[in-house]
Amino acid sequence: MSVGTTLGGTTPAATTPAGTTPESERDAEFQEHEKILSPDFLSVAQITEMLAEDVDGVQQKLKKFLNFKNLHTCLKEAILLDYYVSGFLWARGMQFSVIQYSKFMTLLDMLLHNLRTLHMSLEDSIKWLGEVMAEIGPSHSQKNEEWNVFNIKQANAVIDYLKISLFQHYKLYEFLFYSTREEIVIGTEQVLEVVKSSGGLFPDPLEEGISFDTYSTFIEPPPTLDTEMKGLDQEQGPDEAQSEANTSDVDPLVGFTIKDIKAVLDQVTDDILIGIQTEINEKLQIQEEAFNARIEKLKKA
Repeated sequence: MSVGTTLGGTTPAATTPAGTTPESERDAEFQEHEKILSPDFLSVAQITEMLAEDVDGVQQKLKKFLNFKNLHTCLKEAILLDYYVSGFLWARGMQFSVIQYSKFMTLLDMLLHNLRTLHMSLEDSIKWLGEVMAEIGPSHSQKNEEWNVFNIKQANAVIDYLKISLFQHYKLYEFLFYSTREEIVIGTEQVLEVVKSSGGLFPDPLEEGISFDTYSTFIEPPPTLDTEMKGLDQEQGPDEAQSEANTSDVDPLVGFTIKDIKAVLDQVTDDILIGIQTEINEKLQIQEEAFNARIEKLKKA
């Protein structure tokens, strides 16, 4: 019997112990053959359910079966879903049976498993595919004809499809699984604490907001004089307010005659005029000295 590869490793070659019958040997070979591409990637019920769907329905079903929840933000999930959906729709075009669907989808998954987990190179993956197709594809031995999942035409079509879908872009799939990518922040939330209003129409300005000059000029004008006087009256006690009111009512010129006021004004006027006259005389003396100095220079020249 040929050597095949399963999910757990390599299938050992069958041996025929002494005393076995052809029927028991055939049963053993059948059991070994059943291990190829097992377990199934999709169950028969899942495949039957997807066969009744259109393209969008197949995509939604596979999204549910694969438990992909971040298709709009996770590039890896979107690529893998496209990989499986494309394979299933191609198999539908080939009009495969349910068993052929099952083996083909498991083959697609195992190829990615070998790449992602076992880090198989492109050459090793092609070699592995050849070994598997030798087991599930057409055989030169007539006794194993009923075990063939695909005929010659279907097997060649499967290989051609894998060539253009996976092998041709093998480096891209290696980059998908092996390369780490930075997560791009596409949205963020910020919480700002606003100062509570002290009773006005607008809250107090924030430190990182507008300047106080702009706030006080255009948003909340300064209080008027009447408002300030009212505030001062409220801050002062009734006794102080009453005493200031009495003081403001007293005339400061009480006790002076007109002659006294005139004498005070004459004295202030004389003091101002004397100061002005003295300043003028000093300036005239300075100018006279300057002119005399120029005249002396002209005489010497």
